Formats: sequence, structure tokens, C-alpha cells
Amino acid sequence: MMLYEFVGWAAATLGIVTLIAILAERYGVEIAIGTYAALTVVANVIAVKLIAVGEVPYFGMLVGPAGVIVYASTFLLTDILGEIYGKEYGKKAVITGFAANVVAVVSILIALRWTPAPFMPEELLRSFDDIFGFAPRVVVASMIAYAISQTHDVYAFHFWKEKLGGRFLWFRNNASTMISQLIDTVIFITIAFYGKFDFPVLLSMIAGQYVLKFLIAIADTPLMYVATYTWKHFRPAVSR
Repeated sequence: MMLYEFVGWAAATLGIVTLIAILAERYGVEIAIGTYAALTVVANVIAVKLIAVGEVPYFGMLVGPAGVIVYASTFLLTDILGEIYGKEYGKKAVITGFAANVVAVVSILIALRWTPAPFMPEELLRSFDDIFGFAPRVVVASMIAYAISQTHDVYAFHFWKEKLGGRFLWFRNNASTMISQLIDTVIFITIAFYGKFDFPVLLSMIAGQYVLKFLIAIADTPLMYVATYTWKHFRPAVSR
């Protein structure tokens, strides 16, 4: 995949997430929190596939899990929730996502242990086991990584908000997200793929995934302004 294609898919995903956040301003914050939980589950399931994104100077071919765009968009959502509704709603999103992933991993483990129907094609059964047999480890890695990184993101965002008196949204968004994503990337890649790949490959995956997340963090800043602008001008009655 070329870098411009990745950027296009990232922009489309971030745009959808922002639209959902705007709808949540109109119909209730639960929509945004529920979407956050869904994004974390989807990111964990599709993270089994590794993707390669075109050459980048000094980094070469960027490699990361297929869920990198989906998962990175959750940081945008928690920042929007924190800016509009307050820190407690960002924390609620993290807790909801954690609970959703617990349900997902338990459900996957149960499905793997169930006896398949005798007429189920052997090739399809092997594919199911190969993909979802690895998913629980990926989910556990993600749960640990985002419990730490997303909590850091929520608190860092509000730390800078207090320090800067609510100004410089672009800085608060990027300062909290970029450090949180670095924390997330190192923890996730190490736990999810240690022993599956050699150490140099793990380092390459950490560097590649973080560069991709870094680019997404920059791209989501204008959308952060879009979400807060619509709230301030069209939903003034929302309580913090």
C-alpha cells in the first residue's frame, strides 16, 4: 500500500469518527462512548493482519497491525469527549472499551472450544482457528496497552488544558495523543508479538506503527476543531 493510500483511508476513518462525535452532541454522549468501545474491539480483531505502507525516509517500509487506523482514531474520540463533556466522560469511554474487550475475548475463547458442526469445511475451520486463536493474545496486549495509554491520554489532555487555561487546543490534542500513542505502541507490540518475530522485526514494527500513528495524530487535529466548533455553535446547552 502506498503512503497516500494509507493517508486517504486514515482521513476517511477519522472523518467518520468525527461525524459520529457530532451526532453524539445532538443525540447523546452514549453514542460516542459506544462507538469508542466498538472501535477498540474491531481494532483488536483485525490487528492479527500486518500491513506494509510505502517507503518513508530514514524508516524504510512502515509495518504495523491492520487495526492501526481504527485504534488511533480512539484517541481522537477521547480527546473530543474530554474537551466537550469533561474528563470523567473520557474515563468512562476507557472503562467501557475495556469491558467490551473482556466480553470479546471471552466470546472468542468459547467459540474456539465449541465442537464444530460435522459438515463445516475443514479449510474454513482451520482458517477460523488460525485467526481467532491468536486474537485473545492480541486483545490482552491491547487491553494492557490502552488501559495505560488511554488513561495517560485523558489525564495529560486535561493537565495541559488546565495549564494553558483551555487555550491551544491543537497543542493539547497532539501533546497528549503523541506521547500516549508511543506508550501504547511499545507495550502493544511487545506483548502481542514477542516470540512470534525476531527482535529487529519488533523494533521495526514499533517504529513503523508509531510513525503511522504520528501521522494520524497530525491529521486528526483539524477534525478536533470541527467537532468542538459544532458543539460551541450548535449545541451550547451541553453541560460539561
